[in-house]
Amino acid sequence: MLNAVAGTWMVDEGAITIGGTDVTRLPEYKRAPYIGRVFQDPMLGTAPTMQIVENLALAAHRGQPRGLRWGIIRAEKEKYQAMLHDLDLGLEDRLTSKVGLLSGGQRQALTLLMASLKRPKLLLLDEHTAALDPKTAAKVLELSDRIVAEGRLTTMMVTHNMKDAIAHGNRLIMMYDGKIVIDVQGEDKKKLTVPQLLELFSKVSGSDEADDKLLLS
Repeated sequence: MLNAVAGTWMVDEGAITIGGTDVTRLPEYKRAPYIGRVFQDPMLGTAPTMQIVENLALAAHRGQPRGLRWGIIRAEKEKYQAMLHDLDLGLEDRLTSKVGLLSGGQRQALTLLMASLKRPKLLLLDEHTAALDPKTAAKVLELSDRIVAEGRLTTMMVTHNMKDAIAHGNRLIMMYDGKIVIDVQGEDKKKLTVPQLLELFSKVSGSDEADDKLLLS
């Protein structure tokens, strides 16, 4: 579904609109101004052989016309340092470090910052903590909540972790066989527990085949 929204896969029917703009027939690169995306693999979303500051500059200048000018001026570096300081990962002192040298959690946090830098109409979080250890995943989720709240970003997060699905965001949607079978929001979502959600899923989908997988995710 996220690939369809992002334009990686084109849909056969229906329409995809982002911020009131119909992007259904637009290729992926033409949807880029509307969308920020963080992938499951921490190795994606950044240029590993480039410096942290260079990666941030690429994200900040995305969609802007190119020309002959100084690459990264002092004011930009100071701005990026302030942003990295807010991540609380010590990256503000490593602007010239190659991104490929960072840990998985550090790269995901940097990718999250880059994806939200231009205040996209839609931020896609594609199981962005699935490849991280529990402590690091919790840190990245905390950063995600903060960045989304501060930027007031419309965000779609895909996760198979039921606890995370309940704890984060203001609306929970579950799909089965390509169709929405659960759509819960507001106070009803806040009151949910994992067993209740799984029981509801089994009831409305008519299948219990995913129960063990979802419980252990």
